[in-house]
Amino acid sequence: MIRIHILEGKAFVWNSADARRIREEHRIIGTLVGALARKPRQNVRLGLPLQLLPEEARLLAEKGVATFLKNLTSQPLADDAGQAVDAYQKEQEESYREQLRLAGEQRKALMGTLAERIAQGQAKKHQRKGEEAEPLSKSVDQEPSLVFPREAMMVQLPTERTQRLKEEVDWRLPSEDWPYGGQAEHEMRYRVFQDLWEQGYYITSGSKFGGDFLVYPGDPMRFHAHYIALCVPRDAPLSLCDIISVGRLGTNVKKTVLLCSVDEEGTVAYTSLQWSGMQ
Repeated sequence: MIRIHILEGKAFVWNSADARRIREEHRIIGTLVGALARKPRQNVRLGLPLQLLPEEARLLAEKGVATFLKNLTSQPLADDAGQAVDAYQKEQEESYREQLRLAGEQRKALMGTLAERIAQGQAKKHQRKGEEAEPLSKSVDQEPSLVFPREAMMVQLPTERTQRLKEEVDWRLPSEDWPYGGQAEHEMRYRVFQDLWEQGYYITSGSKFGGDFLVYPGDPMRFHAHYIALCVPRDAPLSLCDIISVGRLGTNVKKTVLLCSVDEEGTVAYTSLQWSGMQ
């Protein structure tokens, strides 16, 4: 079961295996919003957690492959907290020794491949000084010992809590943690999202192009979006200026704008807009 963590109305996936499964098996993309541990000051490439749209999270929950969880407001301190700290420090010490051993073996193998070149260089150096060259084995043994500071040790950074003290959230009911249940706007957006997803499309947020969703014919890593989906109530009026602006925007970015509406039976109707004057 995929664990979706709810925080103030936002859905996050912290487990890397779950994030990969969501994309590969269910065509749910999400957005990586976490900073990389080794490059925290850049925002070009991000990491876990994976943030899901409310519609993405609900689709997974309705399919029965995911559950909504939230952290308990107060968690009791474990009785064995001191033992856990000691075990962690012991594990860190064992990891340092193992990395020191591996670094030494790697350096020894490297020196073995460069031994002949080092000997030739030292022989030329002694020859210029008129001294007798040292044996190869002696020159290699005199190499300085490996210095491996603890600051250079690789440390595993967990992205998920080990404790399972969590409370399940019912996505069907509106609450402080999940306020979308029963909202008319959310129901309309979700029905549009679900209909497009069932047709085999990949769907992401369309906020960067002024829409609700971007619709892709395949994985966004390989394809550009073909449509900008804009969800509008079925009987809501649209001004001429709004129609012109979204139509021109779609044409400028080489995408077709879809006006998506849902009738009383839940059927989705699509109206495509293209600015023919700029074709």
